[in-house]
Amino acid sequence: MAEATPRPTPPQTLDPELLYKMDRYWRACNYLSAGMIYLRDNPLLREPLKPEHIKNRLLGHWGSDPGQSFLLVHLNRMIHEHDLNMIYIAGPGHGAPATLANCYLEGHYSEIYPDRSEDEAGMQRFFRQFSFPGGIGSHCTPETPGSIHEGGELGYSLSHGYGAAFDNPDLIVAVMIGDGEAETGPLATSWHSNKFLDPVRDGTVLPVLHLNGYKIANPTILARIPREELEALLTGYGHKPYFVEGDDPEVMHQQMAATLEQCIGEIRAIQQHARSNNDTSRPRWPMIVLRSPKGWTGPKEVDGHKVEGSWRAHQVPVLDPVTNSKSLKLVEAWLRSYEPEKLFDENGRLVEELRALAPEGARRISANPHANGGLLCKMLDMPAFRDYAVAVKKPAASYTSPTDVLGTFLRDVMRRNMSNFRVFGPDETASNKLTAIYEASPKTWLAETLPTDADGGELAPDGRVMEMLSEHTLEGWFEGYVLTGRHGLFATYEAFVHVIDSMFNQHAKWLEKAKRDLGWR
Repeated sequence: MAEATPRPTPPQTLDPELLYKMDRYWRACNYLSAGMIYLRDNPLLREPLKPEHIKNRLLGHWGSDPGQSFLLVHLNRMIHEHDLNMIYIAGPGHGAPATLANCYLEGHYSEIYPDRSEDEAGMQRFFRQFSFPGGIGSHCTPETPGSIHEGGELGYSLSHGYGAAFDNPDLIVAVMIGDGEAETGPLATSWHSNKFLDPVRDGTVLPVLHLNGYKIANPTILARIPREELEALLTGYGHKPYFVEGDDPEVMHQQMAATLEQCIGEIRAIQQHARSNNDTSRPRWPMIVLRSPKGWTGPKEVDGHKVEGSWRAHQVPVLDPVTNSKSLKLVEAWLRSYEPEKLFDENGRLVEELRALAPEGARRISANPHANGGLLCKMLDMPAFRDYAVAVKKPAASYTSPTDVLGTFLRDVMRRNMSNFRVFGPDETASNKLTAIYEASPKTWLAETLPTDADGGELAPDGRVMEMLSEHTLEGWFEGYVLTGRHGLFATYEAFVHVIDSMFNQHAKWLEKAKRDLGWR
């Protein structure tokens, strides 16, 4: 028989000790994620698991959490080693346990919510609040430190990421895109955002497309097309995709470590070249495709059905542990497989050697001020609005377009605020009679230009008027921009604004919650 082709040896970016520690940190994240879904008592499994330790109603989404935490652990290493200014956006809809677990392990969650302290009692309260009335939701609600993206409605993660990156030259926004989310219209249009990102004055976005293969009950499209087709699609969108694929944690850790080093190196090289040479030509930014099993490290099978790597891992993998003793034993074996006794000390705090892996202070993803925009917000330098009043010498004798007047006002607002104010709208700035804005700034554009383009308003890489024929992407840019501390105006036709009704409704609820209940925001 012919010899099997040997499996390629992964690049050894991580030394054995660091690899071991990072894997344990990841296991701690996974333990907390599962604990949030299942446990209301006995948070560290200091005694055998009993039905009364389990929540009476199990709500939550497990499937994307291990992949998200896997990425976050590696982002922490990059922040630590390269002093990166980075925020993270969790696109998979209800995958908040991963973000919450990392925030808790970084210590920032307990700083904001002292009763959810870094000990056994605090961990119990941390678990109990999840997906519970009076507690927190199963997505990244405003109560989640480090988040500017709720995720309850899918499709907006990438546009939020680009909005955060505009006018933030030192910021890197890592965006995890779920492969279910990638099937939505808003996400599909937001891939084009890289045509509007100026490498000289803006930060950058590192998209990570997470192919775990399944939605709630069906396979995902991008996980089932040939790799060559997927690579061609992403390359066609203007990205340079790198693939991290597999299910062996040791191999995958090495792959991700090497890939992130490559991507961050390319990002910094692109920015250094652009800023040293004032070169605003559009680069091909790197991105990552992470293919890992859905529900990675969870139960392999339940009642003879495949769970890890299938749609059954999407939400709650093991049902009825309160009334079914077999299910209870399965949940206990799953949780104990992470060896919590080796991850947390006698008080219930993450052991010191693992705590050292997280960044410190404001470099922690959960504590980065860009994800709490009020800390960075500067008031607009505003002209006196009364100076723009229309003189009415005689009633009903003259006509003045209201939006003509508004355009003149916005022009002067923009001139006074050329680093923290942008105007967003579909291809309607001129038809809405806001053309005076173009006297202050052209339209943002990094794709090909033709001599005749100026007939409809000048295009330039450093423009501040954002136009694209997708209300979803524009509204996403706008939200990401203002939630990171800047200001903007979104303008669209009355008939078309309904396209983003639910999107804006979610944004408004975020603002209401942050203002009414969260003094730290």
